[in-house]
Amino acid sequence: MLEIFTGKKKIFVTGCAGFIGFHLSKRLLDEDFQVIGIDNMNDYYDLNLKNDRLNRLVKHQNFQFIKGSIENLELLDYIFSQNKIDMVVNLAAQAGVRYSLEHPESYIQSNLAGFTNTLECCKKYKVNHFIYASSSSVYGDNRKIPFSEDDRVDRPISIYAATKRANELLAYSYSSIYKIPSTGLRLFTVYGPWGRPDMALFTFTDAIINNQPIEVYNNGNMKRDFTYIDDVVESIYRLIKKGPPKNTRVPYKIYNIGHNAPLRLNYFIELIEEELGKKAVKKYLPMQPGDVQETFADIEELENDINYSPIVTAEEGIKRFIRWYKEYYQISKKN
Repeated sequence: MLEIFTGKKKIFVTGCAGFIGFHLSKRLLDEDFQVIGIDNMNDYYDLNLKNDRLNRLVKHQNFQFIKGSIENLELLDYIFSQNKIDMVVNLAAQAGVRYSLEHPESYIQSNLAGFTNTLECCKKYKVNHFIYASSSSVYGDNRKIPFSEDDRVDRPISIYAATKRANELLAYSYSSIYKIPSTGLRLFTVYGPWGRPDMALFTFTDAIINNQPIEVYNNGNMKRDFTYIDDVVESIYRLIKKGPPKNTRVPYKIYNIGHNAPLRLNYFIELIEEELGKKAVKKYLPMQPGDVQETFADIEELENDINYSPIVTAEEGIKRFIRWYKEYYQISKKN
C-alpha cells in the first residue's frame, strides 16, 4: 500500500532518479514540499549512479519512491487515486538523440505512451498544473538564431525530437479540451554534478582521465547552449511557485530554458582540459545523423515571467562537475 501524505502540497515527479529529476526532487524536498517520485530504473546507463541519487532522496521523510514505469497506466491510476496530487512534473523519458536512431521503440513507449498515460491521470484526477520536459531538439536544424518559442518546430531531424514535439502537441490538446494547465520546458544541453554518463561533459572527462580518445564530431565546429543544472532547477522551481498558465482559453505555455550563451565545442573541451590539467586525445568524426550545428536559447519569455536568467558560467560549471566527478569516483589528485 502507498502511504497517503497529508497537509503539504504533493508533487509527483516522474523520472525522479534521473539527472534533472533527482536535482529537482532534492530542491523541492529542501523547500518542504512532499514529493512522490517514480522511476523505472532502466539500464540505459549506470544503475549505480541512479541508485546513489535515489539513496540521497529517500533520506527525506517527505519523499516516497515507487519503482515503476509511466507506461503502466494501472499503476499510475492507483498512485493518483491514493494521493491528492497537486502538481505533476514529468521528466521521465527515454533520452538521447543518437540512441533513438537504433531503438525507436523505446521512445514510442516512454515518450509517447507513458506521456499520454500521465496526461490521462492529470485529467481524471484534476491536477492543478502539469509541467513537462521538452527539448531544444524540437527546433531541428533551425537556421534562425537564437531559437524562439514562436519559431516553427515541425521539422524534427531525430526520432527523439519528434517524440518531444509530439509531447508538446499532446499537452496542448489536453489543455485545450480538458483545461489542464500545462507548461513545457525546452531544455538546452543540461550539465552538472550527477549528470548523465552519455552526455559530452561526462564522456569527455571520463575519457581524458582514463587516457582514452574522445570523439569530436564535426571537427568540434558546433555550438551548444550548455545550461548548468542549478539554473535549470531554479527556473523550474520558480515556475512551480508562479503557478499554472492563466490563459482561460488554452492554459498552455512553453519556455526555453537555456544559458543564452552558446559555446563552441572546441572551447568547451579546452575548459575541461584546463581543469583536469591534461590534454585530450581527439578523434575527429563527421557530423552525426540527428545532430545540429548550433543551439541558442532566446530566454526573454522566461526572464519576463520568473525574473530569473541562468547565472552559472561554463567555466564555473565545468569546475563544479569535475570536482564532483573526482570525489564520486575517488580519483586521486595525481590524475
